[in-house]
Amino acid sequence: MTDDRRNLVITGFMGTGKSSVARAVAERLGRSFVDMDELIVQRAGMSIPEIFQRQGEGAFRQFERELCGQLGAQRGLVIATGGGALVDEANRRTLGHNGCLVCLDCEAGELLHRLCGDRGRPMLWADDPEARLRELLRERQPAYARIPYHVDTTHRSLQEVVAKVAALFESNPRSWSVATPTGPYGVHLLPGGLADLGALLRAHGILGRTVVVSDEHVWPLYGPQAVSGLRSGRYDVASIVLPAGEQHKTLDTVRTLYDRFVEAELDRSGAVVALGGGVITDMVGFAAATYMRGIPTVQAPTSLLGMVDASVGGKVAVDHPRGKNLVGAFMQPLFVLLVPETLETLPEVERRAGLAEVIKAGIIADAELFSAYEADGEARDLRWAVERALQVKIDVVEADPYEKGRRAVLNLGHTFAHALEVLADYELHHGLAVSMGMAAAAHLAEIRGLCSRVTRERIVAALERNSLPTTYAAHPPGVIYQAMHTDKKRQASRLRFVLPRGIGDVVIDEDVSEAEVILALERIRR
Repeated sequence: MTDDRRNLVITGFMGTGKSSVARAVAERLGRSFVDMDELIVQRAGMSIPEIFQRQGEGAFRQFERELCGQLGAQRGLVIATGGGALVDEANRRTLGHNGCLVCLDCEAGELLHRLCGDRGRPMLWADDPEARLRELLRERQPAYARIPYHVDTTHRSLQEVVAKVAALFESNPRSWSVATPTGPYGVHLLPGGLADLGALLRAHGILGRTVVVSDEHVWPLYGPQAVSGLRSGRYDVASIVLPAGEQHKTLDTVRTLYDRFVEAELDRSGAVVALGGGVITDMVGFAAATYMRGIPTVQAPTSLLGMVDASVGGKVAVDHPRGKNLVGAFMQPLFVLLVPETLETLPEVERRAGLAEVIKAGIIADAELFSAYEADGEARDLRWAVERALQVKIDVVEADPYEKGRRAVLNLGHTFAHALEVLADYELHHGLAVSMGMAAAAHLAEIRGLCSRVTRERIVAALERNSLPTTYAAHPPGVIYQAMHTDKKRQASRLRFVLPRGIGDVVIDEDVSEAEVILALERIRR
C-alpha cells in the first residue's frame, strides 16, 4: 500500500506531458492536483513569458523555491513542476523529503515535434530552438538523473503514461541517495523494477550497448525480464550467463568476461548490468571496473545478501586461493536496483544466508532490527528488513567510503568467516560462514570483557532462532587462526576483529592475542 502522507511529484523537461499526466493521475488516485506553473502565474499576476521578460529568470526561480517549500510541507498532493524546478538540488531535497519524485522523459526529436511553434516557452526563445532544446537537455540531464524514478513518454499515449505513473506510485517505491567522493548514486527499491531498467539507463545518459551478466540459477527467472526492460528503452542488449557459485568467483572467470565484453563490442558509452546474488555483483563489478578502465555498472542484486550488503558501497572483488576478496577495487555503481519480488524465489539457504547479514546490521547499529529477528524473524516482512539493514550500511559507507576507519565495522564476524571459507575451498556459503563468525566474535568479546554473557547469549540465540549455524567442526582452531593471516583486513601482522559491546554497539579491536582467538574458536567447536 502507498503511504498516504507522501506527495507524488511529477517533473521532467518541457513537452513531456507533466501537467496533463499529473492532472489525470490525481483524478485516478482521488488526490488534489497542483500545477506549480499555474500557481506562480496566479501569484505573480502575469504569465510566465511576462515574468521572464519583465523580471528575469532569477525572479521566476525564486517563485519556484518559495512554492517548493510550501508544497513540501503539505500531504496527499499530486504536483506537476516546471521543467527546471527540480534541476535545483535544494528544491529536489525539499519536495523529495515528503514525496515520490517521478521524472517524465522523452526523446529530443519527439519533444521538438510537440513543442514546434510554442511561443509560451521562454526557455526556447532563440534563433535556433532545436539547438537550444538539445543544449538544455544536456545541461539538465545530470539533475534529472538524480530523480529516483523515470517514465519514458516517447511514443506512449497519455493513458499509457498515466497508468504507468499511477502503478509505480502505488507500488510504494523507496529510494536512497548514497554520497561518495566521486558523486552520489541512487539505490532504488522498486517493485517490478526490471521493466524500468531501460528508462533508468536513458535517464543516466547511457546511449551504447548494454550487457546483462547473470548466473545459471538467476537467469531463467529474471534474465528475460531484464532484457525486455532494456529493449523497451531501445537498447541493443547482449547477455552472458555464468556458472553459479562462489567457487567461480575467480580471475579466470573475469578473463572470460573480458573476452565476452569484447565480443559484444561493449565500450564506455554502454553499461553492464550485474543481475544476481553477491557473487555476481562482486565479480561483475570488478570486471566492469577494470575493463577499459571502467564501464558504467548497474547493480541489480536478486538475493537478500546482495541487497543488504554486496551491491552497495562500491567494493568489488574476486577471490584468490589464499584469501577471500583479495583482488578487488573501489568502483561506485551507476545506480543500484532492488526488485523485492526476487526475494520470493530465494532458495532456503539463500534466505538464511541473507538473514545473517540482516542480523549483523542490527548488532552493528540497529537494536530494533536485531530485536525483531531475536523475537520472531519469520513474522517480519523481508522488504522491511532490507530497508533497515540497507540504511545501516549506507550510513557507514558514507562516513568512510574507502574503509579507512569506521567502515571496518561492517566486517563483524568476517575475520573468522573468511578463514572458514578459504579452508572450505569456497564451498561454504558466505552468509553461513558470517553467522559462525559472529558467534565466535560474540564469544571473543565476552572473553575480552567487552560484552556481557547476556549479550553473547542473545546474539547466539538470535542466529539459532533463524536457523543459522553457530558452531563448526571441520578444522582445528589453530588451522583457522593461521588461515586468518591472509585476510585483507589485517593491519601489518595484526588481525583486526569487530567485536560487540552491546546490541547496536561494536568496536574494532586490534589487540587480540592468539590464545584468546583460539579460546573463542574452541567455544564454538562442536
